Amino acid sequence: MPRTLLRAASAALLTLTALTIPPAYAEEVAPVAVTVNARAALAAVPDTGIGANHAIWDTNLGTNDTADLLKDAGVQLVRYPGGSYSDIYHWADHTAPGGYVAPDTDFDTFMRGARRTGAQPMVTANYGTGTAQEAADWVRHANVTKGYGVKYWEIGNEIYGNGHYGSAWEADNHADKSPAEYARNVVAYSDAMKAVDPSIKIGAVLTTAANWPDGIVAGGDAGTWNKVVLSMAGPKIDFVILHWYPGAYDKAAHIPDMIYLTRQQIAAHAGPGSERIGIAVTEFNTGTSGAGENTQPGALAAADAYATMMANGVFSVDWWNTHNGIGPVRQVEGHTDYGDFGLLSSATCTSDGSVCEPPLNTPFAPYYALQMMSRFVRPGDQFVKAASGQAKVVAHAARRPNGDLAVLLINTSSDTSYPVALGYAGFSPAGGAPTVLTHTNGATAITSATSGTATTQTLPPLSMTTVVVRPSAVPAGLPGAPGQPTAGGVTDKAATISWPAATPGARPIVKYEVHRQNGANTEQLGETGGTSFTVGNLRPGTRYTVNVIARDSGGGVSWSSPPLTFTTGTPATSSCTVRLSDQTNWGSGYVGSIDITNTGAAISGWTFDFAWPRTWQNLDGGWNATWTQTGSNVKVVGTGPLATGATANIGFVGSYSGPNVVPSVFTLNGTVCTTQ
Repeated sequence: MPRTLLRAASAALLTLTALTIPPAYAEEVAPVAVTVNARAALAAVPDTGIGANHAIWDTNLGTNDTADLLKDAGVQLVRYPGGSYSDIYHWADHTAPGGYVAPDTDFDTFMRGARRTGAQPMVTANYGTGTAQEAADWVRHANVTKGYGVKYWEIGNEIYGNGHYGSAWEADNHADKSPAEYARNVVAYSDAMKAVDPSIKIGAVLTTAANWPDGIVAGGDAGTWNKVVLSMAGPKIDFVILHWYPGAYDKAAHIPDMIYLTRQQIAAHAGPGSERIGIAVTEFNTGTSGAGENTQPGALAAADAYATMMANGVFSVDWWNTHNGIGPVRQVEGHTDYGDFGLLSSATCTSDGSVCEPPLNTPFAPYYALQMMSRFVRPGDQFVKAASGQAKVVAHAARRPNGDLAVLLINTSSDTSYPVALGYAGFSPAGGAPTVLTHTNGATAITSATSGTATTQTLPPLSMTTVVVRPSAVPAGLPGAPGQPTAGGVTDKAATISWPAATPGARPIVKYEVHRQNGANTEQLGETGGTSFTVGNLRPGTRYTVNVIARDSGGGVSWSSPPLTFTTGTPATSSCTVRLSDQTNWGSGYVGSIDITNTGAAISGWTFDFAWPRTWQNLDGGWNATWTQTGSNVKVVGTGPLATGATANIGFVGSYSGPNVVPSVFTLNGTVCTTQ
C-alpha cells in the first residue's frame, strides 16, 4: 500500500476509535431538584410589569419598527422622556437646553409609538428646571386635550444626584437641594397636576437600599432622603420610584430585602393609608458595560431580576434603554458584546470605526429576556414559590387562572446541560409532554416545542426555558381565594392573622388554613372556622410570610390568598434592653452604637451576642469590649461587671454589600433582650 494511503487508513482508524470508544472517566450530571409550590402564593402579575425606557435623544424613538419590536417583546409600559434628560426637558416646545433632542421625538410622537406598542405610558415631569405649572399643563395636554389617559407621572429623575450628597449629575435649579425641598415641591406638583386630572398617579424619587446615597444623612437634614421625602410627601403620592443598576449578574438575591426595606420605610414614614403606595423600578439594567451587557449573561440576569421583582410586588420594571449605543467591545461567551445598554441595536460604531454594531433594531439578548417574561407570565397570573437545588439553576413559577402552571428555568452555567427533576406541591400535573419555550446562547428567537415531561426537562447551557404544565384535572365549584391577610398584635412570639372571607363555591367553606412559606415548602401553622387566627410559638425578630387557603366540605381547596409578610419583635419585658443606633452611614457601611442596659440582677461579667441577618454583612471592628465574628454570629465580651440599672455602651463598624437588614435580636448572657 502506498505510504499516503497507509496514513489515510491509519487516520480513519483513529477517528473511528475516538468515536466508538467513549472515555471511561465521563461523568453523568445529576438531576437538579426543582420544587414548585402552587399554594405558596407571591404577588399577582401586574399589567405594567414589563417596561422599557425611551429617550428623546434616540432618533428611532417614534418609529413603527421600534414600536412593533417592543410589542413583540411584550412590553407593557414605556417611560419618557429619558433618564436625566427629564430634568432639562420642556415638553411644550420640545427643548432640552444643554442636551440633544432628536427629530420626531416629541410627546405626541412618543404617544403614537406607545399606542402602537400597546403599552401604557409613564411620564417624568421636569423637576430640575421645570415648575409645577408646567407639569400641570402637560397633564392637561395629555389627558384633557388629547385624551391619552396617561396614568403614571414621576416627579423628577434621580434628584438625590443634584449635589446635595456630593455627586452632581442631575440638573436642579432649586437653591435648596435638600430632600425637604424636593418633598415640598412633590406636594406642589401633585396638587397642581391632580387638580387637572384627579385620576393620575404621582410617583416620588427614593434611594434604593444599599445603593448610594441610601442611608446617608446630610448636614441639616432631619434624616435620610427616603425618611424626609416620605414623611413630608407621603400623603400626596401613589407610588415610589427606585432605580437599580447592580453592576453584576448575581444580585437577584438582594431584591426581596431591597423591596421589603422600602415597604418598611413607606409604612414607617408615609402616614396613614400608606399601604396604597406602590413601588416601581423605572430604571433597571443588569451589569457593567462590556461585561456581557447585551449578550446572554445579561439576558439571564434580566429574566431572573424581572421575575424576582414582580414576584415581590413591584408593579413595573423598566429596562434602560430601548436604544443606547456602543460601549466597550469584548467577546463574552462566544459572542461579541458591544457594551450597549439597549434592547435593540443602534447600529453605532466605536470612535475609530473598527467595530460596528449589527443593523439597526437588531435585538440584543436582553430583548429575548423581556420576551420570555411576557410568555412566562401574563396579567392575572399569580407568582408562586419555586426553588432549585443547584446554584447554577434558577427557578420561578406562576399559576394561571385556567389552572396551568408556568415554570421559568434559567441555567447560568457556561458549559453544563442540567437535567431537571420537577416536583410539585398543591398541583398535580397532567401526563404527556408540556409546552416548552427555550432561548439559548446566541439564539435569535425563542423556540417552542412539545417535549420532555412535566417532571423531567434538560436545560442547555446559558439558557432560559419556560415549561407550561397542564393540571391533571380542573375541579369545578372550588371556593375563591381568601382576601389579603393582615397581622395584628405582633409580639416576639405571636401574631394574629386576619383576612377577608373567601367566596364559597359549590359547597360551603368549613375552615381556613394558615400556611407559612419556608423556601418552596409550606408549613401549616393552624386552622380555624373563622377569619382570624392567632399564631404562637414564633421566634423573636424573624420575618414570616404566610398565605391563607379555604377548604370546603368536600375537601376542595381554594387558591392561596395574597402573601402577608410580617416580622416578630422582641420581648416586651426582659432583664436587659438594647438600643442600636446608626451614627454615620456611607452607603456600604456604618458606625453603630449599642447601649446595653441591665434591668435585672447585677452581673459580674457579661457576653453579648447577635447575628448578621445576611451573608453580605460583616464586622469591621468594635470598641469598648472584645469583639469576634464566627460565620454570621458576633460575640462581644464585656470588660467588667454590669450593675442593676447600669448601661454599657459599645460600638462597631459594620460593612454591607447588599440591603442592610439591621440586627434586631440581641442576647445578654443568653437572655433575649428587649430591643428599643
